Order: sequence, then structure tokens, then C-alpha cells
Amino acid sequence: MTLLRDRDLAHAFDHASRTYDRLTGLNPGYSADLLRSARRLRLPGDGAGLHLLDLGCGTGASTRALLRAAPRARITAVDASAGMLGRALAKPWPDRVRFLHLSAEELTTAGEGPFDAVFAAYLFRNVSDPDAVLATVRTLLRPGGRLAVHEYSLGGSPAHRALWTAVCQGVIIPAGTLTGDRALYRHLWHSVLDFDTVSVFTGRLTRAGFTGARALPLAGWQTGITHTFVAAAGEATR
Repeated sequence: MTLLRDRDLAHAFDHASRTYDRLTGLNPGYSADLLRSARRLRLPGDGAGLHLLDLGCGTGASTRALLRAAPRARITAVDASAGMLGRALAKPWPDRVRFLHLSAEELTTAGEGPFDAVFAAYLFRNVSDPDAVLATVRTLLRPGGRLAVHEYSLGGSPAHRALWTAVCQGVIIPAGTLTGDRALYRHLWHSVLDFDTVSVFTGRLTRAGFTGARALPLAGWQTGITHTFVAAAGEATR
């Protein structure tokens, strides 16, 4: 199938925002895995004095994880879907958390940053040009700033592809069909199959100028399917 991109994908997320939290709640370990990935940023002092970016915040589950991992940090959370962002804004947040309706590509011209760390959950499969977004992230990070990417990225084994397809066809797509969002969840299925494997995305991070890029597994049924990628922003080239 042709994957949804840009405006079409944002519209699909707008529509799905009504039931998105309910469906992700069916995923065992969804919130715990986001928190585990956010904690892998290893931010000192509970984030005191730090400015963090939640890139592609959706309905705020990743923002909540980041806030729990760094409860004293200042957090800017952005998303391209107005519907998803509206759901996030409807939830209670401390004053040090703010939300902006921006795509990843728009951040450099929005006057945001610099940031001490960036958290991006379930984002990179969904952008048209991941290399350009990584370049944007590196520009927005202070030298040595930390990046954690929480993403569906298969380990490369045929068993991982088979399990992902079985879960999508048996659970995710039927549930999404009931809510009227079949196209979005079929996109989810195919976007994971088409996206970088773990080794490919790790190499992409290195080529983008990040240092110490590595992938860390997550537990449960998502082992080999979802990973945390951690890296640091190198010094800007002159």
C-alpha cells in the first residue's frame, strides 16, 4: 500500500485522536516502555535547569513519560496533528510543560531551542525525510545534548516481521476498523515493515552527526520490534 504522509497522515491522526488513548491502552506495557525510553536519556538532577523537547508528542503519553523521567525540567511538546494535540492539551499539566502545533520540519524556523535533550516516540517512521528531521534535531540540540528515539524498528529476523504482521492483522487493524481508522492502522502495519531495521537506523544516526548511537531492546512481546535508540549531538561542523 502507499503509506500516508504529511498532510494526509496528520488528518488521519486528527480523526483517530478520539479513540487513540483507548487503543494504545490495549497494548501491554505501552506506557511503561515509553517511560523506560525516556529514562534512558539519563538526565541529571531530575532535569533541573534543563529544557527538553518532546518531538511528535501525540496525545501526550510520551510527554507524561518525559515528565516522570525528568520532573524538574521545562518541556516543550510539539505535534503536527491538531486533533492529537487537542487531546494532549485537555489533560492536566504543570506550568513548565507547553504544547505547540508544529511539525518537526517547522521547528527550525519557529525560534525554538536550543534543547538539552530530545525525546521522539513513534515519529521517524512517519516523516517523509528522516535524514532532514535528524539534521533539524541536531541543530536544535546543544553540543553534547542527548537524543532518545522510541520507535518500531525491527531487529531483522523474519520472526519479528511475522509477529508484527500477526499482531496487526489479528488485533490492531480490526480494532482500528471498528473506530473508522482502518487506513491509519494499515499505515502503521506497513510503515514498520518498510522502516529501517535496527542496524540501519543506528547507522543513520551516526551519519547525521550523532555520537555513541546504539539501540536498546524493550521487554515483552515487543522485544525485537520496538527499540530505544540513544545518541548524543556531536560538535557542529564548520
